[in-house]
Amino acid sequence: MAGGVQDRQAGTGERYDVFHTDCPARDVVDHVTSRWGVWVLISLRNTDLRFYELRESIRGISEKMLAQTLRALVEDGLVWRKVEPTTPPQVTYGLTEFGRDVGEPLTDLFDRITRRLPPGDTQDR
Repeated sequence: MAGGVQDRQAGTGERYDVFHTDCPARDVVDHVTSRWGVWVLISLRNTDLRFYELRESIRGISEKMLAQTLRALVEDGLVWRKVEPTTPPQVTYGLTEFGRDVGEPLTDLFDRITRRLPPGDTQDR
């Protein structure tokens, strides 16, 4: 598969082996496809959000899980974090270029799924 993740060059000229358990790309995929990672990337697709806005946009996520998910996505370079030195601190999150690139197919997938679902009350599902 030309151009896929497993064919990308690692920083020193060796290729990533995504099927090896120590491959750093696997960690990024795990974070993106985690239960909450997908929803964070989709929520940030159109706008930057403060922590509480992000928490409100992703129903069912606890503050602890949101913080853990954001920490992993920031470390992976998918999400940026800006802290305003106020009391209490105002923390804003947004997608990096890498995050937008990775999130685009997730957004397409989400949009395709929601277009195909039968009309009805989403509260009952």
